[in-house]
Amino acid sequence: MFTVHGHDEAAKHAVARFIERLGLEAIILDEQSGGLQAIIDKFEEQAEDIVFAIILLTPDDVGAAKAKQNEFQPRARQNVILELGYFIGKLDRNQICLLYKESVELPSDISGLSYVLMDDHDGWQLKLTREMKNAKLLLMLINFYRR
Repeated sequence: MFTVHGHDEAAKHAVARFIERLGLEAIILDEQSGGLQAIIDKFEEQAEDIVFAIILLTPDDVGAAKAKQNEFQPRARQNVILELGYFIGKLDRNQICLLYKESVELPSDISGLSYVLMDDHDGWQLKLTREMKNAKLLLMLINFYRR
């Protein structure tokens, strides 16, 4: 389970520890060894055998359309959007879940992906579990370990 994140450390740790409580491996790039490896190489290596990606969209940056330069919106970090694009190309849509904080601007033109609001009452955990179940994640893991 790969978790893409920005600067919200609390959200990153909440997701990772939840995944681990489910008995799954939480892969977070900055928690993986890589030495002097370039970030993109480390990312590709860690993402090689991923069967599900959680994309954390947290309001770490702000931005606006050029026509609306005075109307800044909270946005996810650019690396998060780039890595989301990578996983859209690598995985089926049902193997990606966007876990977002309420105020963050959501990316456009990616309908068909699952969006789960990361609420303050941990209701997101049940919804994320449902998304993993819908992706037949457990069946994929069983088949992977049978190889």
